[in-house]
Parts: sequence; structure tokens; C-alpha cells
Amino acid sequence: MKTKRIIILTLIIVIFGLISVYSSSHVWALYKYDDSLYYIKRQAIFACIGIIAMFITSRIDYHLYKKYYKPIILVCFLLLILVLIPGLGVVRGGSRSWFNFGIFALQPSELFKIGMIIFAAVYIEKNYYHMKKLKYSLKLLLVMGLGFLLIMLQPDFGSGIVMACSIVVMIIVSPFPFIYFVFLGVLGVVGIVFMILSAPYRMKRILSFLDPFQDPLGSGFQAIQALYAIGPGGLLGVGFDKSIQKHFYLPEPQTDFIFAIVAEEFGFLGGIILIGLYLCLFKTILQVSKNVKDLFGSLLMIGIVSLIGIQTLINLGVVVGLFPVTGVTLPLMSYGGTSLTITLMSIGILINISKSANCVL
Repeated sequence: MKTKRIIILTLIIVIFGLISVYSSSHVWALYKYDDSLYYIKRQAIFACIGIIAMFITSRIDYHLYKKYYKPIILVCFLLLILVLIPGLGVVRGGSRSWFNFGIFALQPSELFKIGMIIFAAVYIEKNYYHMKKLKYSLKLLLVMGLGFLLIMLQPDFGSGIVMACSIVVMIIVSPFPFIYFVFLGVLGVVGIVFMILSAPYRMKRILSFLDPFQDPLGSGFQAIQALYAIGPGGLLGVGFDKSIQKHFYLPEPQTDFIFAIVAEEFGFLGGIILIGLYLCLFKTILQVSKNVKDLFGSLLMIGIVSLIGIQTLINLGVVVGLFPVTGVTLPLMSYGGTSLTITLMSIGILINISKSANCVL
């Protein structure tokens, strides 16, 4: 029953996403590509590929990832290194984060997120009763830190933070001493402050987050336009495809700020319904994780739901002005083939684990 619920909720969000991508993108698509359906056609193709991939991974025994976790993480690291090489990696939005294969582009950091979760799940299971010892925890943190560093070299601060937070959640459910968390937290804060101070554009984002109207035509522009979209939406919204902000006010509204268009067109009620769908999905997955028959499966579920959940939280927080702009997309909703496909593949893994859990309920 819960397996079907995961599938149904996922498909509903994907369909909602396709509707929102069309509405938010066709003005920009007509302007940039002389084809109002440019973005929605590509997103629909990737949605079909992702759904097929989801059903394929739902039929692959999740223990197979445990068997091949070393090659998986090594390939992920290799891709993170290769994408940094000029001529191989393509720069988009100021970050060398992509491989370009014609009509298809691959973002290695998205693959690394799930690869790192698989690695962490295997490592914690193998060393579960040794995680109290600092040296065992440090090994995992060092691997995570290396991946974070490579992602930051692109730079892709948002993906790095989402990945790191997901692994920290997995460590929390292991016997990791509280004092280490305090130390890790302090170290993390110091590291984030250093990264902000070392990159002028990040400092601008922080300052614009504190007061976006200080630079309304520069670093604060997106945040202000997102709020201008949400405000007029009111309770029920202005109506489907009647958004004003998508008409060149909010840049690329089909990506990071798609929720702003949802709130404008479908109102507070539409936004709450979408958030409710996410919460129901996360709740169902966490309920299943409690009944998984092995630690690896449970950790894998916790890691994946944390990954999707944290990314959702950060994206929504950015749109409503609670967090500075990070470039993090809204899972299953925002335009982006790599993100959508890999998220659906990850949910396929959850479905496979859920089937196993249902056998022992």
C-alpha cells in the first residue's frame, strides 16, 4: 500500500511540475528559441525517461548497490574531476558543472549526491558499532569533504550544501557522539563563513538576502521579483497561465523560482497543496524506512529522503526569502533533465526497498 502511495505521490508532483514548467517557461522559450514549447517538450521527454528509469531501478535489488559501492563512488569522483577540465566541462551560469552531449547535458554533482549516499549507507552499516570512535567517523567525513571540495571548485555551493547536509543526517542516526556534532557544527560554520568571504558573489548574495532592496537591479533582483510574484497570488491565485512575473520580470522562472509562479497562479492554497504533497511523500518514505529489514536499506532510504527533503526545503526557503539564493532547484518540479531523471531513479530505489519492507510488515 505504501509503495503505491510513493509512486502515486511522485507522479502527481511530476505532472504538477510539467504543468508549471509549461506555464512559467513558454514566454522565455518563445523569446530565446522562437518556440514556446521548447522547455516543456524537453522536460516531458526527461520526465518519460525518468519515469522509465524509476521503474527500472524499482526492480533492481537494492543490495546490488552495496556490492558495487566502490566502483559507483569512484566513477562519481572521476566525473567530478573531469568536469573541471576546460573543453570537457561546460560553463553554465558561471559554474563548470556540466558535460554537454548535444541535446542532452549531464551534471555530475547530481550523480555524486546519490553515489555518496550509497557509500555512506554501506560505510555506516559496516562500522555501525565503531562510529563512536572519531577515526571511523572522520574517514566518512573526509570522503564527503573531498566530494564537497570538488563540487565547490565548479563552483556549485547549493549542491555541495545539500549533499553534505544529507550525509550529516545519515550520521546522526548512527552512534555518533554528540560532542563530535558540536565540533562538526562549529567547523561547518567556519567553513561556510570562509567560503562566503572568499567569493565576492556569495557575499553579494548574503547582503542581498539581508536587504534585497539595497541592490534591487542587481543581486537582490531575483528575490524581489519572486516576492512580487507570490504577493499578488493571494489565496486562490491569478489563474493558470496568467502570471505577470514570468513576462521577463523573474529570470528563468522555470528553474529555481518555479514555486514563485505556482504561488502566483495557484495562490496560497495551491502552494500549500504542493507542499502537502511533498510532506506526504516524505512521511510515507520515513514510515517505510522504520520497517526495512536491514540497516543498509534503512540508511539508504533516510539518505535519499533527506537529500530530496533538504533540497526542497532550501528551494522553498530561497523563494520566500528565508535563505539566500543558492541555485538549488525544486525536486520533481523545476526544469532540468539531470535533476529530474536522477531524482526519479532515486525514488525507484526507494520503491525497491519499500517492496522489501512490505514483505516483513
